[in-house]
Amino acid sequence: MEAYDENQIQILEGLQAVRKRPGMYIGSTSLKGLHHLVYEIVDNAVDEALSGFCSAVDVTIHEDNSISVLDNGRGIPVGIHPQKGIPAVEVVFTILHAGGKFGGSGYKMSGGLHGVGASVVNALSEWLIVQINSEGKIHEQKFERGNVTQNLTVIGDTATTGTFIHFKPDAEIFEITIYEFNILQQRLQEIAFLTKGLKINLTDKREEHKKHKSFCYEGGIKEFTTHLNRHKTAIYPEVFYCQEEKNDIIVEVAFQHNDTYVENIFTFVNNINTTEGGTHLAGFKSALTKTINDYAKKVGLIKENEKNLSGEDIREGITAVISLRISEPQFEGQTKTKLGNAEVRGIVDSVVDEKLMIFLEQNPQVGKMIVQKGLMASRARDAARKARDLTRRKSALEISALPGKLADCSEKDASKCEIYLVEGDSAGGSAKSARSRQTQAILPLRGKILNVEKARLDRMLGSEEIRNMITAFGAGITEEFDLKKLRYHKIIIMTDADVDGAHIRTLLLTFFYRYYKDLILQGHIYIAQPPLYLVEKNKKKYYAYDDSELNRLLEEIGKSGGYRLQRYKGLGEMNPSQLWETTMNPETRTLVKVKIEDAVEAEAIFTDLMGDKVEPRREFIKEYSKSVVNLDI
Repeated sequence: MEAYDENQIQILEGLQAVRKRPGMYIGSTSLKGLHHLVYEIVDNAVDEALSGFCSAVDVTIHEDNSISVLDNGRGIPVGIHPQKGIPAVEVVFTILHAGGKFGGSGYKMSGGLHGVGASVVNALSEWLIVQINSEGKIHEQKFERGNVTQNLTVIGDTATTGTFIHFKPDAEIFEITIYEFNILQQRLQEIAFLTKGLKINLTDKREEHKKHKSFCYEGGIKEFTTHLNRHKTAIYPEVFYCQEEKNDIIVEVAFQHNDTYVENIFTFVNNINTTEGGTHLAGFKSALTKTINDYAKKVGLIKENEKNLSGEDIREGITAVISLRISEPQFEGQTKTKLGNAEVRGIVDSVVDEKLMIFLEQNPQVGKMIVQKGLMASRARDAARKARDLTRRKSALEISALPGKLADCSEKDASKCEIYLVEGDSAGGSAKSARSRQTQAILPLRGKILNVEKARLDRMLGSEEIRNMITAFGAGITEEFDLKKLRYHKIIIMTDADVDGAHIRTLLLTFFYRYYKDLILQGHIYIAQPPLYLVEKNKKKYYAYDDSELNRLLEEIGKSGGYRLQRYKGLGEMNPSQLWETTMNPETRTLVKVKIEDAVEAEAIFTDLMGDKVEPRREFIKEYSKSVVNLDI
């Protein structure tokens, strides 16, 4: 047995820990982590803007896929640090958890990775150059993979202030080092919306890409709400907006209803998207429900003896943005994107309650439209409640209410169970024969399900296919949803690798995004990857999942001939053993987990592709048709 003693205890000095375990600091070394480096540097500039010292940020993608970020803030301090005896800028770039965000007077509120941003970017860069304009001089320092290669040096005079950081991500660390303009554009535009008045320029200098975008929104999240509703029809022209500071917490809220049937509420804390919500979301929902009902009773839109509108009724079709600035945010939840500060709920509640009542009294037509939409939603919800009763599973003492087409599994531990949503009875038959009966359930779906983007809850629950899915999942829906009752911890969409299969997959993803977003956020939704081709040669079978893989395979086994090639038109063409071997065997299959990388962008894509308006869909297809590989992944 190998000895385990003091010699096995490693100490990683300086930034070695970051290079050893980069995923701990930036999430991943894939495309997401690569772009995260940019956001960490931009966040530092945004902190300067929030403190009133920066009005513009220039982000540039250079020809060699390096990145530079220039701001016109105060400039990182260049004086000698009293404890470390080296320039403060060197401390910021070489020591973890060093910066102006730890209780000093540098920043009252900040986003970013809690002060580790600059040093992490430096550690994961092949090289990094920082130039600081302050005290009338241009100061420069250079690093390679986190190590100082040029001490802080004065290289010229200047009349301006600010910080210029230029870095190149390290190919030894990252799986991919090519930046995507559109990914940066989406996040930087979001930051500009959330930082009122800050101008952010994004320039791509690469020969084949050359582009420039500029974002500046004096209206802040009020303009953000209008932007989110741009491809929907607002039911009233005004956007409610309020901003107030209470107990050193700055609360900003904006909302507007549209004629759709789903709510979209985006919450941010110090520019961090809190996708799991938290106390600020709870405070907003509570105040909105109470204030709208109080107003409706006050002006006679709802009689005193009539029941109040529910929160779900009032929020039908709402687009809202909630943005908080808080000095000590406490995050919780699986992905650390849920705000936990208890005092925030009451503060948001009181701010919205007070400001919204004033707004409604000043805009009675808006109040009337909100209440009328809520009343229509309430009537539809009553009809949906009757339909939803059909989706409830009976207790163990009653006759099972599971759908007749469902081939359930025998395992009762939900964490070990998975359900395949399969296109058509033919594929369903193959899947039922191929599956592991203990842990794999099969639910065949007939044809294309309803596009829930264009349907209210009551109509959606009138669809037998959708009711069958809800019943099989066992977790309820809307206000009755309970994740603990979910019967399968993997819900796997398995459709044919053709246009119809892709459409069915998109309809299912729309259903999950609109009504089971928590299942996506908690990592329960997957897409199966059946092969496109079967190649047989010398009594051996090879499977290829796309054309490029087929070409590689044929190169390996020899293109000269002597092989048989079959292209699968559908899952039903595979016999059960092939389906098991390629797509359903946990040991050999490929599953793609469905994730929401950018909640705002995901919302826009579903609206554009699945909504009523044709023009946004046409524009989307024109822009992305040449580059899209797998839209729904």
